[in-house]
Amino acid sequence: MGLKLMCVVAHPDDECYAFGGALALAANRGVETYVICLTDGQAATNRGDAANGEALGKMRRKEFRASCEVLGVARHELLDYQDGHLEFVHFSQAAERLVERMRRFKPDVVITFGGDGGQNTHADHMMTSMLTTAAFHWSGQPKRYPNAGEAHRASRLYYVTANFLMPDRQPAMMMPWTVTLDIRTVRERKTEAFRKHVSQAPLMEKTRDIFERYGAEEFYSLVAVAEPQAARLRTDLFDGLT
Repeated sequence: MGLKLMCVVAHPDDECYAFGGALALAANRGVETYVICLTDGQAATNRGDAANGEALGKMRRKEFRASCEVLGVARHELLDYQDGHLEFVHFSQAAERLVERMRRFKPDVVITFGGDGGQNTHADHMMTSMLTTAAFHWSGQPKRYPNAGEAHRASRLYYVTANFLMPDRQPAMMMPWTVTLDIRTVRERKTEAFRKHVSQAPLMEKTRDIFERYGAEEFYSLVAVAEPQAARLRTDLFDGLT
């Protein structure tokens, strides 16, 4: 069987904005990818021509699907949690939903946000990190959620991080990276995926200069592994996995 990569995000556009390079590189090498998005982004500042939250949610679901297609994502799913309110979800129930999906998909590698909440320190990103981290560990423990499928231990969990801070945001407490991904070969695909999020065009314009300067690489921190080992610098999320 081939390698599998699961990516868990909070909002439509996270999949390309933060993880687009990793997803496109994985698809290029034949890795099966699965993106789970927890909300439909109804609380976004940029709202396109949507008349209300429900209309914006429908718009962003379509944008998410189109973006995933550009990135070569094999499976994508958008759940039903309320944008901007992930900190108030029932933690164990939400984690169980992710455990069930991990056990069904059986990823080798899982990527998500770090506890810092990403470069915009978003609380939804923080909660996505915490829920995914719990699910990563609990997925491999048979006593946790025995009705959610047969236990599965993924080999690695990574948090996305960065080598710069957003100039107009509260400074994030970023994790030091252990993986530097050269995404120049898929950089245009990442940008094209973001263009599919038409409702978020002002955000793309606002961050254009930053990504022109820093957009050739993505950075990830290895935070959990199946076997004890020393941390070391890598250039591949799947280094050593077959």
